[in-house]
Amino acid sequence: MASHGFWSLGGDNAGANTGSQSPSTPRAWCQAAAQKLSGGIGSKLCALLNVGEMEKPAEPGAKQPPQTAAGTCGCNKSCNCTKAAVVFSDLYSTDLLPATDGDTKTMTFLQEVVDILLAYIVESFDRETKVIDFHYPNELLQMNNWELQDEPATLDDILISCRATLKYAIKTAHPRYFNQLSTGLDMVGLAADWLTSTANTNMFTYEVAPVFVLLEYVTLKKMREIIGWPDGRGDGIFSPGGAISNMYAMLLARFKMFPEVKEKGMSSVPRLVAFTSEHSHFSIKKGAAALGIGTESVICIKADESGKLIPADLERRILEAKQKGFVPFFVSATAGTTVYGAFDPLIAISDICKKYNIWMHVDGAWGGSLLMSRRHRWKLDGVERANSVTWNPHKMMSVPLQCSALLVREEGLMQNCNQMHACYLFQQDKHYDLSYDTGDKALQCGRHVDIFKLWLMWRAKGTIGFEAQIDKCLELSEYLYNKIKDREGYEMVFDGKPQHTNVCFWYLPPGIRYMEDKEERKKHLHKVAPVIKARMMEYGTTMVSYQPQGDKVNFFRMVISNPAATFEDIDFLIEEIERLGQDL
Repeated sequence: MASHGFWSLGGDNAGANTGSQSPSTPRAWCQAAAQKLSGGIGSKLCALLNVGEMEKPAEPGAKQPPQTAAGTCGCNKSCNCTKAAVVFSDLYSTDLLPATDGDTKTMTFLQEVVDILLAYIVESFDRETKVIDFHYPNELLQMNNWELQDEPATLDDILISCRATLKYAIKTAHPRYFNQLSTGLDMVGLAADWLTSTANTNMFTYEVAPVFVLLEYVTLKKMREIIGWPDGRGDGIFSPGGAISNMYAMLLARFKMFPEVKEKGMSSVPRLVAFTSEHSHFSIKKGAAALGIGTESVICIKADESGKLIPADLERRILEAKQKGFVPFFVSATAGTTVYGAFDPLIAISDICKKYNIWMHVDGAWGGSLLMSRRHRWKLDGVERANSVTWNPHKMMSVPLQCSALLVREEGLMQNCNQMHACYLFQQDKHYDLSYDTGDKALQCGRHVDIFKLWLMWRAKGTIGFEAQIDKCLELSEYLYNKIKDREGYEMVFDGKPQHTNVCFWYLPPGIRYMEDKEERKKHLHKVAPVIKARMMEYGTTMVSYQPQGDKVNFFRMVISNPAATFEDIDFLIEEIERLGQDL
């Protein structure tokens, strides 16, 4: 039986299965924490949970207990708190460091913020709390004063804003949050994110980010080794999400074929065309638009019933483009499509790209992390033949947002493509190895430190830890698929077991299951998923995405990347969909 992880402080019975609620609830956990955590933090957590408990899904209108006054520990009974008595209603940000004698006030203020965060974290893993306390935009605007003022707010007001922000935030760490590809909250990753913000530096040169630059170098090399490039050679960079990583790849492909475009622009090159699956991510077209290539120059290739690109159609469309005088320069294969979770046949695609001398990119933003799994990496066979790969650890590896890498097989190409030799940053007479000044190969100047979260989590888990986490998510998706494929009221969107954690299905309420008029049935079915999703959000019990695809009406797209999810949570989702949709 897998460990309950975060809740393992709850005692010897933490692993016992008692349905949707483990004995290791926040109540049991905080009692153990009060004994095991130093500095009175455990007692404060317990007090905060008792005083500031979020609404329960079964009681959306439950009355909320009053909030404690800022500047106190929040306890309504004796505890070990050592927090200084500071009245935040009389203080402003100018009273904090670097103000003279601001040390104590700063530490007390930040401890108050940490207490708010820790209470939120604990509640996020509690299945009795809501995934979302939903309000319509106009309601949320009226309930709180979000406007910016000329005069400063007190620190008391700032703490109130922090609490309000988290109160209405989506609990993406909640075990029953399945709405996006990026879910869950890793404690080591969170700690790394806090450290990164505290360091508050930029990634453009070694002189201002020595450790972070070295960690990026080490980690990118390791990722290239996992892809299969000899000795991890090549290049890469962490970018602000998979869409930008994909655009980098297109930029490099264009420069590789026509280096003069960097100085002379698109007027110096012939009509370029790129190719990608009709099921690929929209960022491929966005990248073409941003680079001046144009969305009409992105040719969408047919996919089979399971969402995989059809190589024969790719070759046919390449030949058609060449006959029209266009120049094919870029093929983007997808490893884990957004909706179906399909993996394009990379070996066949790479053969075609080699035959016609076209840059092959693999968008593995969603599925690239399966390379960490010995059981599932076969789905990316042929990835080592790609010229570039996008890989988003903030998805299946649960690294806190954002963390996206572009890996490039050819070393030095990124530098040649993007460098502008800004002499105020990239002086050539520095006293250290200038190859570690990585900023000139990026499109950005200011670049956030995204590496430390991934690196520290990798140290904490090891490769085998990530592998186990990924394998578990795929096991849960297979469990869901097996449970609903023959269950009354469910229809799968496509035949066969899903390759990734995407499980796509329709739920048919009793009222439309036996409709004989197919068009009428289709019309009604299109409305089912949006209504059930809206009810999920209003009750706050769970969240799962839906969408149409081609000629298929709205269906649920269940994805599992949350390490906190269990088989019981999958059972709950099925029962909740049926409960919320039975009257439709």
